[in-house]
Amino acid sequence: MKKIIAFNWKSNPVTVKAAIKLAKTVENAIPQKKYSEVVIAPPFVFLEDVGKAIKKAKLGSQDIFWKNNGPYTGEISWHQEKNLKVKYAIVGHSERRQILGETDGMINKKVLAALKSGLKVILCIGENLTIRKRGKKAVENFIKSQLQKDLKNIENCKLKIENLIIAYEPIWAIGSKHPDTPKDAVEMINFIKKVVSGKYKVESVKTLYGGSVNGKNIKNFLKYKEIGGFLVGGASLKPKEIKNIIQNTK
Repeated sequence: MKKIIAFNWKSNPVTVKAAIKLAKTVENAIPQKKYSEVVIAPPFVFLEDVGKAIKKAKLGSQDIFWKNNGPYTGEISWHQEKNLKVKYAIVGHSERRQILGETDGMINKKVLAALKSGLKVILCIGENLTIRKRGKKAVENFIKSQLQKDLKNIENCKLKIENLIIAYEPIWAIGSKHPDTPKDAVEMINFIKKVVSGKYKVESVKTLYGGSVNGKNIKNFLKYKEIGGFLVGGASLKPKEIKNIIQNTK
C-alpha cells in the first residue's frame, strides 16, 4: 500500500519566492517512479502559487472551514480550497487545538464537510505529556474519546470514508527532537485502527505518524507496515531532510 508523506509547513516561509523554491525542492526529490504520495501543505497565502509550481506532489491545506462561503471573517472554506486544486486537508492539528482553542465539535464539522466535498482528510489526534504519564490505559481512553467526538455522525453521511486518514501525533513529541519509539507508536496506531474499524466499519484506515520525524529516524518507523506514512513538521522546511525523507519512504 502506498505511503503518504505530508509536509506541514505551518506558518513558514515568509515570501512567495521562498515558498515556490521549497516546493520545487520537494518536487525534485520525488522520483519519477513514485513510491509514496507526497503532500505539501503551505500557509493559505501560498496555496495558489505552490499549486502551480508542483506536478508530482499533491496540494494540501493546513485547515478548512465547514461552510461554503459567507460572513466568516478570516476563514477559508472547503469550496474555496477545492477551487485552488487542494486535494488534502489537515484537520485538528494539535497546535490549533492548544493555541487557538479549536474544539472537537468544530473539528467534527470540518471532517464531515471536507469528506462530503471529496477532499482527503488528515485528522490529527494525540495525547499531551500529562496524559501520557498516567499510563497506557489513560492514553487509550483519551484517543478513543477524541475519535468518537471528531468522527461523530460520520456513519450517517453520504461520503467517501476511504478518504479519511488519521495522523497520530503525540503532542509531547512534537518539536522535541525526541519522537515516540516506533514500537509504542505502532501500538497506538493499531489501537486507532481497531477503534475506527469497530465503530465505523472501515476495514483499515490509513494511519500516519507525526511527532519529530526526520530523515534520520524515519528509517526506524519504516520497519513497521502498520504505519501508513508520516506527517512532517520542522523537517519539511529543510532541503536535506526533505530529500532523505522522500528517498527513504517506499
